[in-house]
Amino acid sequence: MLLSEEKKSVSALEQLQSGEASALHENANKDATVFNTQRDLTAGAVSKDFALEHLLPKAVAEAHRRGDIHFHDLDYSPYAPMTNCCLIDIAGMLKQGFTIGNANVESPKSIQTAAAQVSQIIANVASSQYGGCSVDRIDEVLAPYAQLNYAKHLADAKEWVLPEKQADYAASKTVKDIYDSMQSLEYEVNTLYSSNGQTPFVTFGFGLGTGRWEREIQKAILKVRLKGIGKDGTTAIFPKLVMGLKRGTNLDPQDPNYDIKQLALKCSAKRMYPDVLNYEKIVEITGSYKAPMGCRSFLQGWKDDAGQEVAAGRMNLGVVTLNLPRIALETANFSEPAHRQQALENFWALLDDRIEVARQALYYRVQRCKEALPENAPILYQHGAFGLRAQRGESVDRFFDGGRATVSLGYIGLYEVATAFFGPDWETNPEAKSFTLDILAKLKAHCSAWYRETGIWFSVYSTPSESLTDRFCRLDRDRFGAVADITDKDYYTNSYHYDVRKKVTPFEKIDFEKDYPVYAAGGFIHYCEYPKMTQNLQALEAVWDYAYDRVGYLGTNASIDRCFDCGFEGQFNPTAEGFECPDCGNTNPETCDVVKRTCGYLGNPMKRPMVHGRHEEIASRVNHL
Repeated sequence: MLLSEEKKSVSALEQLQSGEASALHENANKDATVFNTQRDLTAGAVSKDFALEHLLPKAVAEAHRRGDIHFHDLDYSPYAPMTNCCLIDIAGMLKQGFTIGNANVESPKSIQTAAAQVSQIIANVASSQYGGCSVDRIDEVLAPYAQLNYAKHLADAKEWVLPEKQADYAASKTVKDIYDSMQSLEYEVNTLYSSNGQTPFVTFGFGLGTGRWEREIQKAILKVRLKGIGKDGTTAIFPKLVMGLKRGTNLDPQDPNYDIKQLALKCSAKRMYPDVLNYEKIVEITGSYKAPMGCRSFLQGWKDDAGQEVAAGRMNLGVVTLNLPRIALETANFSEPAHRQQALENFWALLDDRIEVARQALYYRVQRCKEALPENAPILYQHGAFGLRAQRGESVDRFFDGGRATVSLGYIGLYEVATAFFGPDWETNPEAKSFTLDILAKLKAHCSAWYRETGIWFSVYSTPSESLTDRFCRLDRDRFGAVADITDKDYYTNSYHYDVRKKVTPFEKIDFEKDYPVYAAGGFIHYCEYPKMTQNLQALEAVWDYAYDRVGYLGTNASIDRCFDCGFEGQFNPTAEGFECPDCGNTNPETCDVVKRTCGYLGNPMKRPMVHGRHEEIASRVNHL
């Protein structure tokens, strides 16, 4: 029996009402103590139960309940035909104008107004879908509006300022306007609540603009983040910052924006963001350069009918994740290594069966999204966030078809899968690594075949697994017991990542992981763990430079915890319930700032706790320097 009948019968709503931590803390960005979040969690629990009982194909619902697969975001979809994440077409919306509620908004005439409009668009988009949203190349998008400020200040200067000082006056005023606008935008994002009771999961991509105002916007974004939020200068959780690195632009000392790279290193060491996107590798892996949608979901390169490369305005329709460790646990013969070949053949056969169930689930996600009407989410379909503008009652198919949208086949736990067949230290075993790469190659082959059948781009996605790292492991521990280095840890390892418990250098970790994203171009990220790095920026830059030609997307997990009682800065110690200051033992969330990378995004576990498995995974991480 997979689960006891008692456990099978417990609904999502009953879990929530009983105060079960896995239900309350499924999303570390939601504060389950406030009314609007409680309302959202309750509505979501009802939606999950209804979807499993009445909407999903029977085989899909049963596989989700068992834990063979995970149909993500059941609290929103398929109860409503909502989309997941997107790259907002901010440039088009600001240029053409848009409508929110009763307000018809015209194109802004200043960077201050443009930044305010961006925050309103983000809030509305976040309330109309359930995943993250990104503003790509925000420095380049906002630069024309900074130029409007400059022109206005220059006109004023001609009336009041000596001729030889006019240009300097106008420039100085514009730089101040840019900083104030970026600071306001940072505060706006962190004080917003979307309709689902959380701060919008938003990412800002920037870094490739070399013009005068693009550079100033980049510097302002980084300086605002460095300063922090409020009187204590706490680390902002959102927006996630992703900076593009490009040879000839900002990578090397002779490049025009190298000074901004230095500022970015300082910011990453103190605030963990920005993550970096390495231009050539992103193009190589995904087909074109663009920021991720939300934390790690990438669009493939795509051109419209006119042959123009399009990124902004596109979206993802959802994720279904395979429980790969379970397949290994069901097929690996732990007591008889000599029978490994037969066990591997059994693994591949069972994997094919589970992929077929995932295909049914993904096809259903696509068809459900196509049942939406433009008027269901006007900001997305009618007013430009999705790039096209439809009329009421019109089909939304053209937003999704021909590879314009993606839907994602996720996976988790390659480390645990290989451990079942080759032992816990398999990372240095070429046969074991080849096995894990073959798994992703099979997933990619299936996704390519599905695209040819449907015209929808199916992508392989390295699932962030914020709560899934707990759920799958918990279900499998109930079934298989505490299996060493697999279920006994209480968490499964995210996607293709190196075992977080092992001490390796950043360079070794990058070299190990670099081979996987080519098969999982629909979503990926790499991290390296560091102690306090604010006084060791040269070492951090050495890692960034080493990664440039090897991986596309790199995050900096630095130790940036702070205690306001004793002044400690560095890494707090994990406890059973949270984290504590190593100097004075402080565990008060009001007098300390503890920031950890939850998955792709940052989180503050002292203020918004995480599920048990994620906490255990974070507590198990070791530094790579």
